Amino acid sequence: MSDTQTQTAPTTAVESTEKKSVVNKVQKNKKKKVVKQVPHGSAFIQASYNNTIVSITDPNGDVLSWSSSGKVGFKGPKKATPYAAGMVVKDAIDKIAACGLKDIHVFVKGIGGGREGAIRALHLNGLNVLSISDVTPIPHNGCRPPGRRRV
Repeated sequence: MSDTQTQTAPTTAVESTEKKSVVNKVQKNKKKKVVKQVPHGSAFIQASYNNTIVSITDPNGDVLSWSSSGKVGFKGPKKATPYAAGMVVKDAIDKIAACGLKDIHVFVKGIGGGREGAIRALHLNGLNVLSISDVTPIPHNGCRPPGRRRV
C-alpha cells in the first residue's frame, strides 16, 4: 500500500504542473488591447436636476469613456452639485489618460447644477476647451397646458 501511495503522489504533482503550464500558455496567447490615440474629441455633459452624466467621444462619436455622479459614489441630492460634476469629469478623464486627448468640444444639455462645474473641471484637468455649445432641447410651443383650475 505504501508503494502505491508514493507512486500516486508524484503523478499528481506532474499533473498539477502540466495544468499550470497549460493555464500559462492560455494567458500568454491573449491579445493586448490596442489603445487608439485621439488628439481631438467631444464631451457631452447632461446636467439634470438630479444627476450629471459626462461622455467623452472621439470625432466619429464613438464613446471613449463615460461617468456619472452616481457611479462616482454620490447619493441623493449631492449628485447634482458642481463638486460632484467635477469629480465625474475627473473620473472620465482618468479612464482615457492613455489616449492622448488634448483638445475638446463641449456640448451641454440640461439646466442642472453641474453645468458650470463640469466645464470648469474639463479645463482644470488639462484639456483645451475649444468650444462650448448648449444643446438643451427647447419646445416650440410644446404640449397643450392643463386646463384652468375651477374651485
